[in-house]
Amino acid sequence: MKSKALLLILVSVLFALSLNGLARRDPATVAAVVGQPSQGASEVEERIRRVENGLLPSVVIKGQPSEMKLADRMKFYKVPGVSVTVINHGRIEWARGFGVVEAGLDKPITPETLFQAGSISKPVAAMAALRLVEQGKLNLDEDVNLKLKSWKVPENEFTKEKKVTLRGLLTHSAGLTVHGFPGYKADAEAPTLVQVLNGEKPANTGAIRVDTMPGSKWRYSGGGYTIMQQLLIDVAGKAFSELARELVLAPAGMTRSTYEQPLPKRLDPAAGTAHRDGKPIKGRYHTYPEMAAAGLWTTPTDLALLAIEIQQEIAGKSSKLLSQKMAQQMTAKQFENYGLGPSVDSSGQSVRFGHGGVDEGFEAFWVAYQHTGQGAVVMTNGNGGSRLAQEIIRAIAKEYNWPDPPAPRERTLAKVDPKLYEAYAGEYEVNGKVTVSTENGKLYLQPPGGQKMELYPSSETEFFALTENVRIVFVKDEQGAVSGLMAHFGGRSLDGKKVK
Repeated sequence: MKSKALLLILVSVLFALSLNGLARRDPATVAAVVGQPSQGASEVEERIRRVENGLLPSVVIKGQPSEMKLADRMKFYKVPGVSVTVINHGRIEWARGFGVVEAGLDKPITPETLFQAGSISKPVAAMAALRLVEQGKLNLDEDVNLKLKSWKVPENEFTKEKKVTLRGLLTHSAGLTVHGFPGYKADAEAPTLVQVLNGEKPANTGAIRVDTMPGSKWRYSGGGYTIMQQLLIDVAGKAFSELARELVLAPAGMTRSTYEQPLPKRLDPAAGTAHRDGKPIKGRYHTYPEMAAAGLWTTPTDLALLAIEIQQEIAGKSSKLLSQKMAQQMTAKQFENYGLGPSVDSSGQSVRFGHGGVDEGFEAFWVAYQHTGQGAVVMTNGNGGSRLAQEIIRAIAKEYNWPDPPAPRERTLAKVDPKLYEAYAGEYEVNGKVTVSTENGKLYLQPPGGQKMELYPSSETEFFALTENVRIVFVKDEQGAVSGLMAHFGGRSLDGKKVK
């Protein structure tokens, strides 16, 4: 027992030391890690400068300048800090931090600053599950209740014909509830994993249950990944954070990453602070016992290393984590636009995989191409960071000539009397409460749980936003009164009824 305890202490010490490893390396080694060659550094710096000054919005107004500066957009979104890593030619070309760890302090963001990854935790955790599949300890298509021990998926009318499977959990097609998790404040009691699964206090989310037939439709479910977390714990007999480190983080070289929740005090100095509306949240960040769904602490460089490893495995040039066949299956569409963990976009010339991430006060985006050796990771320490990250990604895509780059959509601005906006103001029911308001002759839309965005007219009844590729069409009844709206985004349309 003493030797085992000593070993655990030694492992902890070595892990803590590894988190400071990049800072202790000599300059030549640091250059090799981030991919900046000793010759041609000025060219890389010029590319960074163009990215910094060339951010692109989701939508541009015809005839108006589109490129924006990073510093200006950080102020606009009230995001104090950003960390960016760019993959080019199958290697990390550069990694850089912008802004500060915490608003009001002078501590700068560096490539070594830790961020909460939000839902990017999911595809990373999925790789741990897929490794156990390849080891024969799990099966993608068997009933997960056969291997769950500490907790079982409650049977009901929806599970009579089809059972919940690991494939269903990974692709958000298992018919499960609970979209996401808000986390727990620093001074709040965090629940056990079983309490989260059952929705029992002090859990702040509902019970995770099957409420539609598994395999019948796609619906995003952090709850499903929480079941997967329990499944891996029961099969391996280890804490999830330890299991993830052994199966994914360590083999991929992700030395500055951990699923430990709450974040150990030894790592606190390296962590960024979460911000809402530009202000630090109380306690600096939330705790997420739902580790597989939202609990990863990491850096853009570590996530870039994982993306490169996946690219290598897809090409059959590496097998540190997965076989070529499994890596290809992971990044192929399994159900709608999801593979076994990441989202997958297979349109156009090349397939790209990735995921977005949102925790309280942290937002990020991770994307890489299967075959071109390109990609990027952007992590931020503020709400609103997802939109900022997308603007940075578009600038990188343009600079590095990505296949099918996510270019801005062009819209034509119409001249409309602002007095008409008063009729549109009110509350609408669109999968939650949507608020439309006017202020100083401008029209704004506030989505459920999201940031308020300004709406610009393309006609008297149709509007668009610049920060999101969304169109809003206001609907009138036979008497000419505004009765609802239609929201068009991401190839989908939702109807909303005016309720107030």
